[in-house]
Amino acid sequence: MVARALTVAGSDSGGGAGIQADLKAFAALGVHGMSAVTAITAQNTVGVTMVHDVPVELVREQIRVVVGDIGVDAVKTGMLHTSEIIEAVAEELEGVEAPLVVDPVMVAKSGAPLLREDARKTLMERLLPMATVVTPNAREAEALSGVRVRDLEGQRRAAEAIASLGPRAVVVKGGHLEGERVVDVLYMDGEFREYVSPRIDSRNTHGTGCTFASAIAAELAKGKGIPEAVEVAKQFVYDAIRYGLPLGKGHGPVNPTGRVVEESRKLRVLEVMRDALRRVEGLEGLVNLIPESQSNLVYAIEGASGLEHVAGVPGRIVRLDDRARASSCPWFGASRHVAKAVLTAMRFDPDMRSAMNIRYGEDVVEAARRLGWSVSSYDRREEPPEVKSREGATIPWGTEAAIKRNEGKVPDLIYHTGDWGKEPMAVVLGRNPMEVITKIEQLLKTLK
Repeated sequence: MVARALTVAGSDSGGGAGIQADLKAFAALGVHGMSAVTAITAQNTVGVTMVHDVPVELVREQIRVVVGDIGVDAVKTGMLHTSEIIEAVAEELEGVEAPLVVDPVMVAKSGAPLLREDARKTLMERLLPMATVVTPNAREAEALSGVRVRDLEGQRRAAEAIASLGPRAVVVKGGHLEGERVVDVLYMDGEFREYVSPRIDSRNTHGTGCTFASAIAAELAKGKGIPEAVEVAKQFVYDAIRYGLPLGKGHGPVNPTGRVVEESRKLRVLEVMRDALRRVEGLEGLVNLIPESQSNLVYAIEGASGLEHVAGVPGRIVRLDDRARASSCPWFGASRHVAKAVLTAMRFDPDMRSAMNIRYGEDVVEAARRLGWSVSSYDRREEPPEVKSREGATIPWGTEAAIKRNEGKVPDLIYHTGDWGKEPMAVVLGRNPMEVITKIEQLLKTLK
């Protein structure tokens, strides 16, 4: 049976935090997510403009009907705006035999208060003693413990103080503290554990706390222990920030599904590449188009931004007897030169995600023109000194120059005639590998 997790939290109309972030995190981690909405907020990346508390009895009923019918393997709480709501949630969860992760949400990223001052005491006395894990940030830890949190030692002392209120484990997060690293401190069973990650310089951090707590709850729902659940959540949030979405005028949202989407795109690219290479190896006459430095066929995922997002053939496509053969199965990061040409082309047309390099010759260029292709070129002798001195900068410079020479449109064929010690080369570009191979087939027929 699929693991089930319930979030009891407020709704974020901007989709970056609250139950929206929680449900994304649950889904990305393979858990069925359910929700009991405690408040409706009008908010975006800039701020919270209005809060409407859901009637207490409706909050109770949401929890009751979900637990009674579907069941629950873990619960995560977020925004609980009033003492009445906290009391009701605590009463309903007392009868639920499942781990409870409490994210003591007090202030929004924009600075708007999400917990009434008079409700803090109720949170500490009623909900924290029931918690399996409590996940305060530095400011929340100070408010709950009375301990000044400015460094690792402050995190440790605050975690101990909060643990004295009754929860089994406390994680004091370090995202709000200074430093090149982000250290989260787990205090459990009288021992400390530290979880460290590099700090990502990004303004797209809205929803980090919700996502972290939800990820812990999801892993607990799957039966993981607390230290392991925190470790998974740490990496999950790091990825969510890395894939954060630059939306709005303020703090953009983290992206809990970013890695899942990228991995699915990569799988699809590898499937297409596998089929394309079979076709390459069966293409008669292709061996005559392979240059001395060999060929490579590449395909980038949607939105690719680096070589790690472009699949190619490790060891390249080589001549073997009278046929072209792929040296290995396709994988990401296996090409530099052709991949850089594609990444540059994608800046002008995001759909042009594939390419294959072939030998340059006047016959090849003439055949392309007879086919009605768009053809452009660049001269490596015109390469600026600052480009020539930078390792790996030639291909992006040349590809961009050829595209600009073609009125900013990505051509079917880009070529250069070489330079001292540099083999002349041509590159056929297309939206996908099958389109590139079809173009090469047409080229071979015309050359005959």
